[in-house]
Amino acid sequence: MLPRKSVTWVLLLLLIFFNLSTSHSDPRWAAKKRRLRNKVRTMFYHAYDNYMIHAFPHDELKPLSKSFTDSLSELGNLKLEHLPQDYNGSALTLIESLSSLVIMGNNTEFQSAVVWLSENLTFDVDARVNLFECNIRVLGGLVSAHLLATDSTHRLGQGVYKNQLLTLAEDLGNRFLPAFNTPTGLPYAWINLKYGVVENETTETSTSGCGSLILEMGALSRLTGDPKYESAALRALRKLWSMRSSLNLLGTTLDVSTGEWIEYSSGIGAGVDSFYEYLYKAHILFGKEEFWRMFHLAYIAVQKYFKHGPWYHEADMRTGKATYWQLTSLQAFWPGLQVLVGDIAAANSSHREFFYVWNKFGVLPERYLLDHQMLHPTEKYYPLRPEFAESTFYLYQATKDPWYIEVGESIVNSLNLHTKVEGGFASIRDVTTMELEDHQHSFFLAETCKYLYLLFDDSFLAEQNYVFTTEGHPLPVLSSWQDRLPETYIQSNWTFLKTDKEVRRTSVMSKQTKNVGSTQLTADEDHVAWPATAGYGYSYESLGRTRSLSGRQ
Repeated sequence: MLPRKSVTWVLLLLLIFFNLSTSHSDPRWAAKKRRLRNKVRTMFYHAYDNYMIHAFPHDELKPLSKSFTDSLSELGNLKLEHLPQDYNGSALTLIESLSSLVIMGNNTEFQSAVVWLSENLTFDVDARVNLFECNIRVLGGLVSAHLLATDSTHRLGQGVYKNQLLTLAEDLGNRFLPAFNTPTGLPYAWINLKYGVVENETTETSTSGCGSLILEMGALSRLTGDPKYESAALRALRKLWSMRSSLNLLGTTLDVSTGEWIEYSSGIGAGVDSFYEYLYKAHILFGKEEFWRMFHLAYIAVQKYFKHGPWYHEADMRTGKATYWQLTSLQAFWPGLQVLVGDIAAANSSHREFFYVWNKFGVLPERYLLDHQMLHPTEKYYPLRPEFAESTFYLYQATKDPWYIEVGESIVNSLNLHTKVEGGFASIRDVTTMELEDHQHSFFLAETCKYLYLLFDDSFLAEQNYVFTTEGHPLPVLSSWQDRLPETYIQSNWTFLKTDKEVRRTSVMSKQTKNVGSTQLTADEDHVAWPATAGYGYSYESLGRTRSLSGRQ
């Protein structure tokens, strides 16, 4: 365990990053960032306006056919089982867009959206939904928007808002609670919003599914004063943590009735990813030392058993032996999490490799086989995922290295070149042919556009500290939510690593994980597999027809 004094700055790293100056000393970079910001804004409204024209109030847009899909009941439902007959959508994309509208300064449309949801949205529907997906997208979107509607900026007109979004969030949280009624306290993966857990419901769930609920449900408890939501999520998280192996590793899938693992192999990608993310972010948001202790042990185990150079393979939780050598697009969130921890050197190293793959294919494929250096034969798609843009944003916040602006520009150009169509932005079915799929996921507006916009213009973050949920919804770090307030950031707690090339600031976490496994790299061996794609130095100085709710043109 790290000494408390040594980790003080690690906890507050997020807070400091978001208060750094956002202007680059070179006016040419400032002009470039403004141009790219405006380009992202145009992208967002192209996606949003087409949703409002062709799909609202249904869940998501089908941009090729300019139609809609009521997809909330399909999320996570690979076999498309038990689909509702009379479900007509919950305006999912609108809910997901709320905080993005605020970040881009469109308070008029935000107010119109809040009013519409207040008057029309109901969860009393016969629809079986994935608890995890509904939590991060809908509950998270409502809680975040409520906090944005009630902060000190007075975004909404006087008398317009009377906690309607919080009322909706509380209703949804109550509908979640029957899922936790299991012998273990681990929640079912599926819940019917009207009838609760259906008869003969599957007892299989994922580590992410039952271990990534604490931010949204914890925030709901803090806002309502009712501890039952946070208590349910915390009980599940503690039970899940108790199931770890002697190596402090967890599997991917488990049985909520027996508390037994089903799949022992896991990594940092699908089925597990946000579990790690929420341990650390919950520590920042709520100040619980318990979350830090869990995360610290888990992070060290990941670096020891999953890491191979800049890559992360999967391993058996019981033995630590590698099982699958593959990159998945969801893993691209990891460098962003490492930035929050302060392990910036490791974050940069992995981020560069993701960028190599992005440039190789034009976008980031869903799955890439590292041992064969080839695409997975069936998972060759790119559904407009945000994780690579997210990590690029965090790394720029940490380093102010303008190279990350160039990475962001590459992402923006690729999205416009390969995925923009007349009716919105389409997913890519096959990255080798760039064949498109008729689906614009709600997270494209909630996360992909948001993180790109913040990369080029982070003025929304000025004088405020936020934790972003795994769906990109901002939650403010409030002193009233903290179990114990962090100590003041102390510059003397910084640690520096010196190599032949440079002296760079690093973290105590980075030093601790440097030699935990035989596959770890030394400070000067930060790249394997492919040639470097960017410099390693840090410069710390360094619309047509519209159907919008507000009538915005």
